[in-house]
Amino acid sequence: MPRSHGHHHHQLPRRRLLPIASAAAVLLLLALLVLLPAAPPGGPAVPASLLRAAIAAHPAPESYTRPCADHLSLSLRRLRAAASSLETGDLPAALHLASASLQYQYDCSHLLSLPAFPSHSLTSRLLGSLTPRPLTAGTKPSSPYAAAFPASIHADATVCMASSSTKPCDYSTVQGAIDAAPNYTAGHFVIKVAAGIYKENVVIPYEKTNILLVGEGMGATVITASRSVGIDGLGTYDTATVAVIGDGFRAKDVTFENGAGAGAHQAVAFRSDSDRSVMENVEFRGHQDTLYARTMRQLYRRCRITGTVDFIFGNSAAMFEECVIKTVPRAEGARKSARNVVAANGRIDPGQTTGFVFWNCTVDGSKEFLALFRAKPESYRLYLGRPWKEYAITVYARCYLGRVVRPEGWLPWRGEFALRTLYYREFDSRGPGANHTARVEWSSQAQEQLAGVYSVENFIQGDEWIAY
Repeated sequence: MPRSHGHHHHQLPRRRLLPIASAAAVLLLLALLVLLPAAPPGGPAVPASLLRAAIAAHPAPESYTRPCADHLSLSLRRLRAAASSLETGDLPAALHLASASLQYQYDCSHLLSLPAFPSHSLTSRLLGSLTPRPLTAGTKPSSPYAAAFPASIHADATVCMASSSTKPCDYSTVQGAIDAAPNYTAGHFVIKVAAGIYKENVVIPYEKTNILLVGEGMGATVITASRSVGIDGLGTYDTATVAVIGDGFRAKDVTFENGAGAGAHQAVAFRSDSDRSVMENVEFRGHQDTLYARTMRQLYRRCRITGTVDFIFGNSAAMFEECVIKTVPRAEGARKSARNVVAANGRIDPGQTTGFVFWNCTVDGSKEFLALFRAKPESYRLYLGRPWKEYAITVYARCYLGRVVRPEGWLPWRGEFALRTLYYREFDSRGPGANHTARVEWSSQAQEQLAGVYSVENFIQGDEWIAY
């Protein structure tokens, strides 16, 4: 996991009303309520007040160097968007936006080893005041999959290799096409990428919204680079081959790869902070920390994901549907043991509406890993997850678990850390790795009603935005 992030946590208060601990705090809050707009008539006055206070107390991004400045800039944007969502009555969006803002504040303070910003506790209290009813209340019924891409795709920009013998295209790099896209577009800007291996790092910034990236197939259209932690002083955040911040990002029929190799430290193939994003038939290749599902609502449908340690990690609300997830050998060699882990969820606050949910996925080893496992089964192990942060949520529902999945299922992070606060559930697992009776005592089997809470409709409100 990222070396720049610490692993010590302090439980944050979740009272519904903002506690007033001192006269100074009273004066500050009164000043904010006078100077800033009031909550709309009949609206949630306490959450609105907390949100305004959090925005006013937020540190100025320009006071820090990157990447901390980037984190804080995005945090402030998300908080302001949460205020707009609250005003329009979109509570789920407000919760997701505030959850992301809290993560960015946390990342910056931990990156610089600073005490938590004043806005951190205010944002946490906001989340506590907005947390919806118990999970089993008010759930929507599941509905058939909605098509996330048009049947016929017309390209606004095309990309092909400079040496390609195919018909001419607009750009020779993916980044060139991204840079040419209009800012804050309401409709999708479609970029078609021809088959080929594109050796570049791609960044889709905040202002490039609704980018739709379409390749010619997994393994055919490949975007690859090889940054890893420790090279040129990079942290995990900056190692991503493809990094997306702009909301509404969608990708299909493409491979994102970090080719740093099994011997490298953390090396991200794909990092996403894009809200309402969809990956369909996308391959993510890497080893440690392959897929950084960092924040916001994300859907991964029929994707392939490979890696070794914590190769799906972050603090987003991420749904994985019908994905093939396979672990690959580490660099230790055939004589040494390997404890590989699929998911390391990073939920830092009990009010955050985040977590990882796997529906109808296959979890197993690659051909090479299975060969090592058959020769030495006690030395080559795969775990469903471990708690990177204190309030980790990970759910596997109706998944096929291969024989390489350990009977105990889950792995602690360090000692007793997070074992009393995490939420690890399985529902209707099958396959040789679905050993319900041998699971660790701090995980459990979910009932069907509770599993329904973690549907696309209820967890990421997908019925409102997935359909193209």
